[in-house]
Amino acid sequence: MKRVQYHRFGGPEQLQLDDVTQPEPGQGQIRVQVRAAAANPMDWKLRRGEMKMLSGSRFPRGLGHDFAGVVDAVGPGAVRLKVGEEVVGVATIAAAGTFAESVIAEEENTVLKAPSMSFEQAAAVTLVGVTAWNAMVQRAQVRAGQSAFIAGCLGGVGRAAVQIARLRGASVTGSCSAAARGEALALGVSEVVDYRDFDVAGHRNRFDVVFDTAGKLSFRQCGVMLKRGGQSLHIVPTFAKMIGGLLSSRHHLIFGNPTLEILASISEACERGQLVPAIGRIVPLSEAISAIVELETTGLRKGKLVVVPDRWAVHDNMS
Repeated sequence: MKRVQYHRFGGPEQLQLDDVTQPEPGQGQIRVQVRAAAANPMDWKLRRGEMKMLSGSRFPRGLGHDFAGVVDAVGPGAVRLKVGEEVVGVATIAAAGTFAESVIAEEENTVLKAPSMSFEQAAAVTLVGVTAWNAMVQRAQVRAGQSAFIAGCLGGVGRAAVQIARLRGASVTGSCSAAARGEALALGVSEVVDYRDFDVAGHRNRFDVVFDTAGKLSFRQCGVMLKRGGQSLHIVPTFAKMIGGLLSSRHHLIFGNPTLEILASISEACERGQLVPAIGRIVPLSEAISAIVELETTGLRKGKLVVVPDRWAVHDNMS
């Protein structure tokens, strides 16, 4: 089978599309015929070696974590999912490898796909949805009547966080570019601020939750905006924030933890139309490396990059 992988840490030139032996599922695992996988900034941070304490250093390493597909083999001890079922899930940081024709996944990190969603939509929402759910529901426990500020409200995690805050009954203020104001309002952001002209002093003591998905706000800036008892959430793990987060009860680093409960909640929200991903581009697996390098270098403002194995790619939908 084909898989995007790398044989050492480094830049995008390390990526290769290789022929590899189709893996067999082990204890508590399933094998999924991948129909779609989505790219996340974590993918190239891992490839660069920035997260080797979490990923380990065994090579070759596959790229990609989100996936949606069809179960085609079940390992010993996996009893919840069956061959032929359409599923969505997240590969572990250590395993990765969803930019491939097939992937091994832990059954405990995989759930049935929402029937109304395409494979591409399901892959695009999973990891960003998990991260936003970890932040807004598990950590902040956002509820009706509260107010949230989401920096980077139209990014992958930011977009999911806006929708999750709204379905929980909270009001949302968000930052993005001035040109994208209409898109943010359509998403449900009630007040939009231009990130280039943003001044925290004008939002002093306004929010129950500040969620910095863009990695641009310091703990001090977040503290200015928070109400008494409020908390700030961060997903870009700088050294200062990692140390500060350990010492603070008010500021927290968030890492996506795909529990069955969270994955099921995301699937239900998607099925009800309360959580809808934005897809910016869909490419076949044979073109994945160039698309990933372009995304890493220039970004993709209008939504997620989704990779589809060539046999399932509908070229009329490629952009």
